[in-house]
Amino acid sequence: MVKSFKIIFLFILILTNSSLIFSQSSKNYDKELRRLNAKIDRVRVLVDSLEFNDRLLLPELMSAFRKSVSSKAQQDSITIVMMKRINTLNNKIAKLENQAKFMDSTSLEIYNKLIMIENKIVTLTNSYNEMSQMKSGSIAATEPQFNAAKYKKHYMKSLGFFQNQEYDSAIKGFADLLSSDATNDLADNCQYWLAECYYSKKDFKRAVGEFVKVFNYAGTDKDDDAQLKLGLAYQSMGSIEKAKQEFQRLIDYFPGSEYYPKAKDALRKLSLD
Repeated sequence: MVKSFKIIFLFILILTNSSLIFSQSSKNYDKELRRLNAKIDRVRVLVDSLEFNDRLLLPELMSAFRKSVSSKAQQDSITIVMMKRINTLNNKIAKLENQAKFMDSTSLEIYNKLIMIENKIVTLTNSYNEMSQMKSGSIAATEPQFNAAKYKKHYMKSLGFFQNQEYDSAIKGFADLLSSDATNDLADNCQYWLAECYYSKKDFKRAVGEFVKVFNYAGTDKDDDAQLKLGLAYQSMGSIEKAKQEFQRLIDYFPGSEYYPKAKDALRKLSLD
């Protein structure tokens, strides 16, 4: 009788522990699901903001394009691609929201897709912002050699190629500018976008080399951008330790950067894997 009682007690104890484990697992699952849904909401806010800014800037951007892009067909092409890429990002987010409902074993894959989308939004936003800032200031009269106005015009044209995903043309444009005058005020930007072209082509090894060159320009405002992309490039190559080092450098050297939270989040995620 005593032996039977012990067996029954042991069985009840096992059931209780199993229930507790299942309950804890369920709580962790719900917590991760809420975190992922919050991440999706933040990305959607970024996309909505980008679409809103694009609608506000479009008339002024078109005016700038007419001064810097050679043909109307190319102007229309750039604008169409801008809108298509934003719509594509929205569609990807909608798809991810559906995937989040079945996130158990695929949560890491969904997280990585969200990071990629956020990076594309940041890159596009930066390039659009640069073009909107460059719209102010008229094209000066032609001067001998490669003057500032001509440099600016070719820079805008190359940036348009980048936004139009014509990366080879953009690479040639930025490389020509750098070889013509590496001391121009826009030279550091040329170097950064040259690196972005290789990154977008998934030539991550070459991109790393080009991003490093950005730091050769004293006073550049692209240093934290380049630092973030170094971490992302190494991560894409599977060099996790190098990626962690680059993200840590951004945290250490650029505490006021807009990319500081992204670097901390990426470093935390890599440290958990």
